This record gives sequence, structure tokens and C-alpha cells, in this order.
Amino acid sequence: MTQYAVTNPATGEMEKTFPTATDAEIVSAIERAHHAFGEWRRSGVAERAALLSRVSDLYAERRDPLAAIISREMGKPRFQAGLEIDIVVSIYRYYAEHGPRFLADEPIEIAGGGSAVILKQGLGVLLGIMPWNFPYYQVARFAAPNLMNGNTILLKHAPQCPESARAMAQIFQDAGAPEGAYVNVYASNAQAGDIIADPRVQGVSLTGSERAGSAVAEIAGRYLKKVVLELGGSDPFLVLDDANLEQAVQQALLGRFGNAGQACNAAKRILVDRVVYDDFLGAFQDAVASIVVGDPMAEDTFMGPLSSEAALQTLDAQVQDAVAQGAWVVTGGHRLDRPGAWYAPTILTGVTPEMRPFHEELFGPVAVVYPVSNEDEAVRLANDSAYGLGAVIQSRDLERARRLAERLEAGMVHINEGPGSAAELPFGGVKRSGFGRELGHDGMHEFVNRKLIRLGA
Repeated sequence: MTQYAVTNPATGEMEKTFPTATDAEIVSAIERAHHAFGEWRRSGVAERAALLSRVSDLYAERRDPLAAIISREMGKPRFQAGLEIDIVVSIYRYYAEHGPRFLADEPIEIAGGGSAVILKQGLGVLLGIMPWNFPYYQVARFAAPNLMNGNTILLKHAPQCPESARAMAQIFQDAGAPEGAYVNVYASNAQAGDIIADPRVQGVSLTGSERAGSAVAEIAGRYLKKVVLELGGSDPFLVLDDANLEQAVQQALLGRFGNAGQACNAAKRILVDRVVYDDFLGAFQDAVASIVVGDPMAEDTFMGPLSSEAALQTLDAQVQDAVAQGAWVVTGGHRLDRPGAWYAPTILTGVTPEMRPFHEELFGPVAVVYPVSNEDEAVRLANDSAYGLGAVIQSRDLERARRLAERLEAGMVHINEGPGSAAELPFGGVKRSGFGRELGHDGMHEFVNRKLIRLGA
């Protein structure tokens, strides 16, 4: 049975439990969202924009208590938790300001005479299945555009994020959202499958593991429901021979060890040209050694614990597999001797295809560094992955970097900046990193009916 509970990963202590929804409560939630859609779809874009604007304001007003919640739930340091709230504020504000323009009718020129236009209308009730690593941000990038579209939302959060899930539902209520427009459900995985199967539910968006995405896509396909999946990643971070090494080290540090490395688009594989490999590795090792690992409630903490004991054990097993087969631990490579799910910031080298970290996603503070001889080897190694979410290229030659970016099998490539996200930039990947896009203009159009209306000559 799924248990919704706050278990503080810094101490290992369970602090609070929440009851899982009954089947009757799930049926009621679907009915409320379906009934709300009938009204919300007829609301004007100005009304929807006003709601999102109020939601944005409430997140900003409640920044500190919201940040404290996720520090307890999944161990995110307070400073980084505050930054997550800031991007959530920007997302709701972005769709409040730009959503009406994105929903404007699109006229089509017709060769045979007459006229035609594309209308954009919401589909209905949507289910969002969200992960624990960015408890507010992941929800915002799903909920904001889809509420702007006139859809209504059922939100199933990760079982370890019940308090943040409740806080978000309260924000929508306090902002004046219509009853049923945004409904939080503490659903089990089996109940989530029942929600997808319900004919009143028109689509599902999942951010999570490859395994979870496959399960959801199977059910959605069986019932012919639209699905968007943002899954795992093993993103390459390419350091070319002409890179600014100080910048590359700093961005690799933030891109790999921010949020304790628990991000789908983190810089997990660092590919460094042999010409600068020794210099980069030495500076990177020094930078990693300087990471402050400590109480996530403290303002000066850069890295807190992993999200759970299970997450730590999975990561450590991957590292030990590599070490047993000959990989080298440059620094770290072990859990820290304290209560809770603490792991040392780690650098591995000498990882080969026989080792688990070569092909598997490392969801924690472990960077794998590889030397490469030239651009072709860098591209080959970067693309030698089942995943294709994002990538980073560090080079002083922007044209060279742009040409290289075109060769990478990824949904997003950042040049001379670390992996990241912004309200206006589409987010998503290829291969086993999923399909569909969130955020930006593209994120508005995943769950809409682009309805053609043609008028004869």
C-alpha cells in the first residue's frame, strides 16, 4: 500500500503521515475535476491569466515556509529550495502574461479560396504524476500552461511529498480557483492507473523514472490517452580544448552537485579533451572537496542528504560495482557516517562499458569524468546512451560549439552555461528520456485541441 509520509532524510525520522485516498475519494476527485472543466473551459483567457497571476503572488509571499517544507521532505538546502520557489513564481507569471497570446486563433492561408483558422481549446481533465526532486517546479510546469488552456488538473505527487502537495492545493484554493480546477489526490499507483483509464480523463503527464514512464505509457496507450513523459537522463558535459576552464569547473560543479545531483538534466558524464584533462580534473577535484555538506535548513549548506535511504543504497551499489571492476575514486565514493541518507560528493574515472555507471543514470552526487581525444570521440561517447535529455558544451568558439550541438542526440543543448530551465524555454528529451515538451510556447500546446474551422469561399 502506498504510504504518503514526510520522512526527513537528514535524520531518517518519519515526521508525519497522510492517509492514502480511498477509491470513493478518487471517484469524487475525478467527478469534481470533470464538472469544473465544463465551466473552466468557457472562462475567458483574462480570467485564467488572473488566477495564475494570483497563484504566482502567493508563491512569492509564502517563499520561506514553502522552502522549509521541501527541505524536510526531500533534503533540499534552504537556499536552493528558495531558488526553486523563485522559478515557480516566474512560470505562473509567464503563462499569465503570455498565455493569452499563445491561445490566440491562428489564421491559415488557403489556396482554393475561403478562409480557415485554428482554435486552441482545452481537452478536459488531466492527470499529473510528479516526482520528489523538484516538488514545486515540476508541478508548476505542468499545471500553469494547462490551467491557462482551460484544462483541469488532478495532481498525484510523490508519496514523500504530501506536505508540499497539500500546500500547493491550498495556494490554488486561496487564489480563488474554481472548485475542482486543481485537485490534489494522495493516490496509490493502482489508483493512478484507474484515473488514466477513466473516460473523463483526457491525458496524463509524468515526470519520473523510465520504469514509471513505461508503466504509465502502457496504460495510456491502452485507453488512447495523450501522454507527455519527462524521464531520466545521463546528460553529457563536454569540455573542449579551448574552453574557459574556470567557468567549466564552476558550471560542472553546480550542474552535477546541485540538489545533491538529483536532477534528470544534471551533468552526469563529463567529457574532457585530453589537452586540458589534467588541469580540469585537478581543479574540479579541488572544487568538489570544498562542497559544504550539512544541515539542509542552514543557509550556507550547498549539499544536503539524498532524498531517502533507498536512493542512497541504489547509488552506492552503482559506485561499488564500478570500483570492483577497476574504476578509480578520485574523491568520495562512500556514505557519510551520520544518521540519515548522506553520501559524499564523488568523482569517478576509468568507467568502462562493463560497469553499471556507464549506461545507468546516477541519481545522486557522483560525477563520472572521461578523457576524449577529439570532437568525434566526444560526440560518440556523448551519444552512447539510451537517454537523450540535455547536454552542455564548453568552448570559446561559439560557431564550433553550435556545429557540435547539432550532432548531439539530445532535446536541449546549453553552450557555455550549465544545465538549467526557464519559463520561456521548452524542456524535454528524446530516446528513453521521454517525449513531449513542457514550458515555453511548446508547453502550451501539448494538451490542446487544435481545432480547424474552415469557411468556404
